[in-house]
Amino acid sequence: MRTQHTHTIQSPDFKAQLLQWSQQFEEVVWLDSNRHFQKHNSYDAILAVDAFTGISTDSHQAFDKLHEYQSVTKDWIFGYLTYDLKNDLEDLHSNHFDGLNFPELFFFQPKKIFLIKEDVVELHYLKMVDDEVKSDLKEIEEWTKKDTEVVSEKINIKLRLTKDQYFEKVNSMLAHIHRGDIYEANFCQEFYAENTQIDSLETYQKLNKISKAPFATFFKNRHYYALSASPERYLKKEGAKVISQPIKGTAQRSTDPEMDEQLKADLKSNLKERSENIMIVDLVRNDLSQTAIKGSVEVEELCEVYTFEQVHQLISTITSVVAEKMAPVTILRTTFPMGSMTGAPKVSAMKIIEDLEETKRGLYSGAIGYFSPTGDFDFNVVIRSILYNAQNKYVSYSVGGAITAKSDPLKEYEECLLKAKAMRQVLEN
Repeated sequence: MRTQHTHTIQSPDFKAQLLQWSQQFEEVVWLDSNRHFQKHNSYDAILAVDAFTGISTDSHQAFDKLHEYQSVTKDWIFGYLTYDLKNDLEDLHSNHFDGLNFPELFFFQPKKIFLIKEDVVELHYLKMVDDEVKSDLKEIEEWTKKDTEVVSEKINIKLRLTKDQYFEKVNSMLAHIHRGDIYEANFCQEFYAENTQIDSLETYQKLNKISKAPFATFFKNRHYYALSASPERYLKKEGAKVISQPIKGTAQRSTDPEMDEQLKADLKSNLKERSENIMIVDLVRNDLSQTAIKGSVEVEELCEVYTFEQVHQLISTITSVVAEKMAPVTILRTTFPMGSMTGAPKVSAMKIIEDLEETKRGLYSGAIGYFSPTGDFDFNVVIRSILYNAQNKYVSYSVGGAITAKSDPLKEYEECLLKAKAMRQVLEN
């Protein structure tokens, strides 16, 4: 079905040239690890372009439709799951305002795939376009930046919630926690701009330059864009092994090396931040156990500090082993949405989130990634991401944090602004 070619990269700017070259296509998924140290990474970067087949649907029976598409295709497929697929899994709904209007699930089978590891790129082309390999490589290696037709305008970022409204909603969530309805929930707020045009590739490149995240993504489906600097893996399947790496616990960086090390040490020992993380680890262990071979769920790392350009984070790594006959989509179905973006207990937390938040999450706190022909997969968590509907001229980014019994609304608000800093900086400058 596909032909495979190996090419040694000559140009030091090959990745940038490849991404610019990809913009001629209607469907693009670019995944970049930014050479970041993160356990279980398979490639430095991946590009998939130009749909041969695809699936686009709302949440109704979405996982069944995805299972059928993945099973029948038995090929590389790339795409996303929005947070609102929760409505396919539980008796839930989403009636909030949605300025982006992305399809709730989208995957495509690309004609052309580039898998980059160090200075080698593997090209996997469907046979119908195999004769284009040499000309594509020549074009990419010689690519020079072309003038864009889109000029980014001055952007006026608005907040969906005022500071007082945010405090009021967090206090409502704390009341649920103190009453025993939930232990923890992720509460999010939207920042947005209307009647705005942006150069999506330039915006992604600026965001990636200042964030250098291990699960960075440029996604395009016609006029829908996701420009992501995600530091978080949702779920990966590699053979029989399944890996989840939830993030919970955040501390700011300092330009002073000694102070920066102290901030890391303080985060590592902070009881409130650790409890946030450990509650989600328990939830993930429970989710993975639904498809795991009995006794195979393990916590490889608990509350390890990982350092990124803007923040330090606590990350845990939980793994399981699944039977060979386990359907890949079933593993996603039984763990979605990811615990780090919902709370515990998961369904109760999602109901309260829906009651208190003002905006439909859509692709934010969903996942972007791929399935391989063997049924392996890898998906990020869509956070630290700018979402853009070029047709509606609507730009959005959301941020949130885990609310627990020990949460201080002011500190939670400040953490949101810290997480939003890079995206606001990129859009306003």
